[in-house]
Amino acid sequence: MGSTLPDENRLRALVKAGVAITAELSLDALLQRLVETAAALTRARFAALGVIDRERSGLERFLTTGMDAETHEAIGDLPRGRGILGVLIRDAVALRLHDLGEDPRAVGFPPNHPPMRTFLGVPIHLRGVAYGNLYLTEKEGGEDFTDEDEELVTLLASQAAVAIENARLYEAATGWSKQLESLNEVGNALATETELDRLLDLIARRLRELLDARLVTVLLPSGADKLRFAAVAGEGGGRIFGARITRASSKSGRVLERSRSERVDSVLDDPDVDNEAMRLIGARSGLWVPLVVRGRAIGVLAAHDKLGPDVRFSDTDLRLAETFATRGALAVDMSERIASDSLRRVVEAQELERRRLARELHDETGQALTSILLGLKALEEKLDDAGSRAAAAELRELVVTTLQDVRRLAVELRPSALDDFGLVAAVERLSASFSDQTGIEIDFETALGDERLPTEVETALYRIVQESLTNVVKHARARRVSILLARRNGAIKAVIEDDGQGFDPAASPSAGFGLVGMRERLALLGGRLEVESSGDTGTTIAAEVPVP
Repeated sequence: MGSTLPDENRLRALVKAGVAITAELSLDALLQRLVETAAALTRARFAALGVIDRERSGLERFLTTGMDAETHEAIGDLPRGRGILGVLIRDAVALRLHDLGEDPRAVGFPPNHPPMRTFLGVPIHLRGVAYGNLYLTEKEGGEDFTDEDEELVTLLASQAAVAIENARLYEAATGWSKQLESLNEVGNALATETELDRLLDLIARRLRELLDARLVTVLLPSGADKLRFAAVAGEGGGRIFGARITRASSKSGRVLERSRSERVDSVLDDPDVDNEAMRLIGARSGLWVPLVVRGRAIGVLAAHDKLGPDVRFSDTDLRLAETFATRGALAVDMSERIASDSLRRVVEAQELERRRLARELHDETGQALTSILLGLKALEEKLDDAGSRAAAAELRELVVTTLQDVRRLAVELRPSALDDFGLVAAVERLSASFSDQTGIEIDFETALGDERLPTEVETALYRIVQESLTNVVKHARARRVSILLARRNGAIKAVIEDDGQGFDPAASPSAGFGLVGMRERLALLGGRLEVESSGDTGTTIAAEVPVP
């Protein structure tokens, strides 16, 4: 059988196709030209080119020639790579058939599809990598496709493979360039930006762009059992920013607990996913990455729904998210360190100022008032009339009361016993003074003896006992209070219990009872605070600080 076109024309067509690879910027336009060239060279009525997706599970592109728009619309969805097309994807070898319908591997045609009999399929591959296939059907005159047709189409398929590989290499290079730019931007922000919300927002926005995701969020712990949306980028972000979800029953909480990344193709099929939270953000797929610093998970980065027909994320997406999660963890850790350092400086400055004021009140103001007392005593003895002596006596009593108030205030600011004798002595004197002033009975027990603790530990525990007793007077209406100081399991524990009117720790504003300040003081020392309260049993506050 002779050539379907003069050899010179066929050669010219092949050369033009090769030139197009270097001249055409659009991959789809180039592949369309190759399809049309293959159909012309082989005198095929219909031709198509399918590009296999990266997972080799189907076709990501399918370009055709020979069908008008009306026929395409009548057929409906383009093929996904089943039947004979699937055979070519799996086997990646050329295939020629006299009649498509007679092959047992064929699955038939959809409604409104034009009839096709003769078939030529050639794999598009380069250096052992399969990129797709060229398909030709209905050779002119009903003839079968020839060896020469297969050879020509194989050459065109090689050119198509070069074009697809170049496009994917360019896409990968562009993607890496964008990633490097984004990582560099985030790195610069970490070095210059101190506002955590801005840093997390930048990380969420840049990751969303790179993942091509519908939504990216950053969640941070809020209290003991909640997670807060600290940053949201994407569709519906304004609706959930700042919202809180339950930690124990959410996927984010599980990932935080396990400190392990997870990717879910369908959130409906994952038992760990909180369906209520997913309905809140309208997610169908997701990936979750913990923010980990020094082996400790401090937050979660989550992404939902790839844009496009396939909402699932890939392993590459997960690795990219983990890279950004590392930056996010650094941002959160740096913010916590700055906040902790600032709080420590404030607390230390407050204690220094308390110590200075207490000393001035005790030494200077106290001595001045004592001198006034002595002067009034001498003046009172020299007065002759009873009225003047009574006025001097009244003034002396006022000075005595003021002196007592000054000494009490000095002790409240910074008791000298805390510095001179330690925590046990200071709490013992505080308990006695509190009981005398309020009439509330206090049971004080300690197993520490004369043991001295680090200054910052003694100060923190003394302030917590002091604040707890203040709360008893203001809120509890208690008749009895017990205070226990003990060493247990490498930690010093202070427990303050009262039999008064309790409160609901979950419903009451913690700041109103000084609990926030207590927790902050303990957090600076790596300690923790537990609060139990009810109307029937009163309130128990337990503070624990690790001490070697």
